[in-house]
Amino acid sequence: MKHPLVKAADDLRKQLRDLTFPDPVACTYNPLEYAWDRHCDYLTKFGSGQKKVLFLGMNPGPYGMAQTGVPFGEIPHVRDWLGISGPVGKPDPEHKKRPVTGFDCERSEVSGRRLWGLFAELFGTAETFFDDHFIANFCPLVWMKDTGANLTPDKLTRESMAPVEKACSAHLKKIIEILQPTQLIGVGGFAEKQLAAANPGEAILGRILHPSPASPAANRDFAGTATKQLKELGLL
Repeated sequence: MKHPLVKAADDLRKQLRDLTFPDPVACTYNPLEYAWDRHCDYLTKFGSGQKKVLFLGMNPGPYGMAQTGVPFGEIPHVRDWLGISGPVGKPDPEHKKRPVTGFDCERSEVSGRRLWGLFAELFGTAETFFDDHFIANFCPLVWMKDTGANLTPDKLTRESMAPVEKACSAHLKKIIEILQPTQLIGVGGFAEKQLAAANPGEAILGRILHPSPASPAANRDFAGTATKQLKELGLL
């Protein structure tokens, strides 16, 4: 029998498979396609049973989930802390300035390094963290300009994002239904907004600072700020 999170993710990738996007999008990656096996490794290893807390990110970073198939998937933490590694395929088409080399990628995903690094520091082992917690992304797609520059969902047209948001919102509701968390925590404001829309009403909603290097607050002291926020949310 297929793992319920794997089935939900498979449904999502099928819904997103044939979508196209206008300028300024030059190339779109979906790690649920070319990194599917590693994504399934993550879901089956850590996504079983009820979770007290669901953390939600926005969409993959170019050197994180785009390489590994794991949310916030900075390679050393995915390989060494989560214990997930293995072959990753290639997107088609592949942007020449944003190659996917999987676990051979030498670039670091700062957001993932900060987030997983914080949880490793606070919880010790991945198994301890995932006893009660889980991390997902709202959307699995990565968009790039012709220069290779990353495009976040808020930079795309409302019309082109409508089918993406419909599919991803339904998928998020399915994740909440499967995991039955009592607290929904957005990693940043965009994710918190998606959780608020998907919340069936029983779960407590909250937010922590996004670890992106584009955030001055995260660059000053992400770990300290996020730890304080987690304490205020009653999660530590």
